[in-house]
Amino acid sequence: MYTSSLVNQLKPSETLAAAAKARELRSKGIDVLEFTVGEPDFITPQHIREAAKVAMDAGHTRYTAATGIQELKQAICDAFLRDHGVAWKPSQVTVSNGAKHCLHNVLVACCEPGDEVIIPTPYWVSYSALVELTGAKPVLVETTEKDGFFLTAEQLRQAITPRTRMLMLNSPSNPTGGVYPVAMLQALAEVVVEKDIIVLSDEIYDKLIYPGHEFRTFASFGEEVRKRTVIVNGVSKAYAMTGWRIGWTLAPENVTAAINKLQSQQTSNPCSVSQYAALAALNGPQECVAEMCHEFAKRRDYVVARLKAIPGLSFAEPGGAFYAFFNVSSYFGKPVGGGPAVSNATDFCTALLERAHVALVSGDAFGAPGYVRLSFAASMETLVRGLDAIEAFLAG
Repeated sequence: MYTSSLVNQLKPSETLAAAAKARELRSKGIDVLEFTVGEPDFITPQHIREAAKVAMDAGHTRYTAATGIQELKQAICDAFLRDHGVAWKPSQVTVSNGAKHCLHNVLVACCEPGDEVIIPTPYWVSYSALVELTGAKPVLVETTEKDGFFLTAEQLRQAITPRTRMLMLNSPSNPTGGVYPVAMLQALAEVVVEKDIIVLSDEIYDKLIYPGHEFRTFASFGEEVRKRTVIVNGVSKAYAMTGWRIGWTLAPENVTAAINKLQSQQTSNPCSVSQYAALAALNGPQECVAEMCHEFAKRRDYVVARLKAIPGLSFAEPGGAFYAFFNVSSYFGKPVGGGPAVSNATDFCTALLERAHVALVSGDAFGAPGYVRLSFAASMETLVRGLDAIEAFLAG
């Protein structure tokens, strides 16, 4: 049976593929130390779970408006103003089935076949695939570890052509954990206004910021910038609600109207019960977020210290999110883990999984050959065992 060329050209998500390999080994009774998936290991806070139960008992189990309930849209606006000092209206909000759904919505609503979308590398694995699904072309702009993996204003200016429609920006970053300095965001914003392009700002990790770093939403750099900005966010990372599948966009009215029209044909509504849980997350006590961030910070410090102590590794220290993205290329061409040499990051991850039973994700999936990603959204005990195993693997 015929299937579309656009879908045939898609590559499966490498992060999910790496997690699947780890599960396969685990099903055979092998104790795998897994650091592949970007998912908090905490259970959703109790007051949020209770709100879902109350919503079910109250009968909120039927269709809602296709783009989300009004109370949640208002809560999203209130939270954004509270946290970032920028005002949005509920009419500028679309609630969707997770941030990935939001990204797809924005790209389909804003991009035409032949348009160009600038993506700094390293980038989250789904960005380029979602761009290609619209018929637009991803334009990958390489950033470097030396510069913190941040796109500079000059790089952006040089990458813009008459076909450029959009810049996709992610801060804090998956996979690097980098938090863009405010001055760099300001410089990018000036180019965006000058060249009149859209910015899709993925801010899903905005509440996971570590000491010494400052988060600024891209929409905060003036009204002309906000007119050109679409924010993507959700409850998955900050509130440990990955499975609840609630994300949202904040966008100019015309873009929101286009997204709403698209989503009305895609899905009847985001999960009704999950919307009420998200409402409780945003309107309820925020101490749970601070507590989880504090735990992530301790893990981050431990991982950074361990990686620094291993010869031949280098990385830009993460200022947010829960990832360490480190360069392992100095070990290419050398025997590791008691086996033959590896020649690239994908081979490295395969060998690490098979020989040391530690699961990481290859940087090849993120547009950064030679690097690997470790998610430290895992218990300290697991991190200790995992880094011990990595160190022993590299010493062998």
